Amino acid sequence: MDAQGRGRADNIDPADQWVLNPNTGEYELRLTPSGPQPAVPGPRRSASRGARAAGADAGAVRSRTAAPGRETEVPGREVPPQRRRRAVPEEPPPGRRGRRPAKKKSRAKKVLLWTGGTMAFVLIAGAGAGYLYIEHLNNNIQSSPDDGASTGGFSKDKAINVLVIGTDKRTGSGNEGYGDSGSVGHADTTILLHVSKDRTNATALSIPRDLIVDVPDCPTTQEDGSTKVIAGTDNVRFNTSLGQDGRTPSCTMRTVTELTGITPDNFMVADFNAVKTLTTAVGGVDVCLGKDINDSGSHLNLKKGMRHIEGETALAFVRTRHAVGFGGDLSRIALQQQFLSALMRKLKSNSTLTSPTKMVKVAEAATKALTVDSKLDSIGKLKDLGLELGKLNVKNLTFTTVPVIDNPAEKVKATVVVNPTTAPTVFQMIKEDVSFTEVAAQKKEAKSKEAAAAAKRLEGTKSAASEVRVQILNGGAETGSAQETLNWLQNDEGVTKSENAGNASTTLSKTTLEYAPDQADQARKLAALMGLSGSAMKPGKSVTNSQGLPAMTLTLGKDFKGAGVSMTAATKVPDTVDTSTADKVECAK
Repeated sequence: MDAQGRGRADNIDPADQWVLNPNTGEYELRLTPSGPQPAVPGPRRSASRGARAAGADAGAVRSRTAAPGRETEVPGREVPPQRRRRAVPEEPPPGRRGRRPAKKKSRAKKVLLWTGGTMAFVLIAGAGAGYLYIEHLNNNIQSSPDDGASTGGFSKDKAINVLVIGTDKRTGSGNEGYGDSGSVGHADTTILLHVSKDRTNATALSIPRDLIVDVPDCPTTQEDGSTKVIAGTDNVRFNTSLGQDGRTPSCTMRTVTELTGITPDNFMVADFNAVKTLTTAVGGVDVCLGKDINDSGSHLNLKKGMRHIEGETALAFVRTRHAVGFGGDLSRIALQQQFLSALMRKLKSNSTLTSPTKMVKVAEAATKALTVDSKLDSIGKLKDLGLELGKLNVKNLTFTTVPVIDNPAEKVKATVVVNPTTAPTVFQMIKEDVSFTEVAAQKKEAKSKEAAAAAKRLEGTKSAASEVRVQILNGGAETGSAQETLNWLQNDEGVTKSENAGNASTTLSKTTLEYAPDQADQARKLAALMGLSGSAMKPGKSVTNSQGLPAMTLTLGKDFKGAGVSMTAATKVPDTVDTSTADKVECAK
């Protein structure tokens, strides 16, 4: 392809299609340039991708940048109409003279699809825009080993769990003036983002920094490549899972798994500059204040009502806690969730998606401000994740916080502990991919014939506990689970005609209860005691127990959570758990 053919081959780097308009000083998308283009940044056409990327980067430096604290929204520019090529087209093959060539999908539409698909979550949003200049943005990305703490990376055909960690390390221009300037970078703001397998809904679970947890031992990769096990500590603040004693983000991943039972697929770490640069890149976001706020600690001074914030003001907003709510970290989490919702709405808006200038700035800001795990250390990987997350509608993204109560061990309340009543339900719903919002596809599934038949198995009379005969097998649960269940059934629930039958011949992912038709009453009683769903009940045949009497078979699968812990997946968030969705404006009070 000659030097004038940029953009006409399918394998062309799209960075070569963005040119500087000398009249406006802005970048514009030129899909079919036909003549000399002296305004193209960097080399016109290089044999290497690195040279092209370097040229794009040089051009980016010459573009206008936003000043902190000011809105710099730039309207999206229309794609110029394609111009007729001057060269004479090739003669069509015999038999096809006069036929029009098949239309190819507009490359402009492709660009919008790739960039727009990344807008599902704010800290990932800019990554997909790396389509613009791949090599340059790859060089922006910083990564850290996951040290085996993750699942090994997200999968396109499974639910996705990404741990987003906001550190309080005061790196970057203008951040040294904030308090605790010597911080090693603790896990100050942490969100576990769960995106459903079918991509119809998501849950963003905030983890309070002052939550008392057990931090497990952490095998950690050192700078020289060696591995050191950092000893765990019990009953400490969650934020010490990062930075303290040299802990890395992989330690925070292990702590989250210990706390929730959910193993993250990937992690991302954002510093103070992420808030400032991302909000500036999109031209600011709109937030709502239910009262005037003047917080000397965060330097936020705003009147009540809808306010437009960006840069330093946006950072002050998410750091504010003394002037809102009860003045603690939980009140600040509510502000942060409101901010993230506002930023997502802005990123999903047409004013952002159709503005190449903003998309370039978002890509630059996101890749420079984030540190990702080693499974996400390229624009290509981030783009793939962004496209998966981009399928989500913000109205089905729920923000919530780990349910907590005041630490009963403290006289002066400074920390919190997990609420034992409601937190397990929240963790279970996320782990079992249950939506916190009503999703049409899930409603339809609940009304299916199979679901109706399973629910019907739970209906009817129940035997007395003393009449239930059951053999218990371990089919994938933790070692000792069958005996633990036997002890609980006999000693706590009065199911005295139960026995431990050892290990099952096969491993099951789900716990099952098999019974004969004349044992349905017994099955319903045992299901009620254990919290089994109708789908776990399997009509079949009975077995003969050690006394030679017919008995049911209870096989504990990998999903078994422990004796006395309900096996039924929660379908509704507890009423006492606060939630909000990203499509609605919440006012800080």
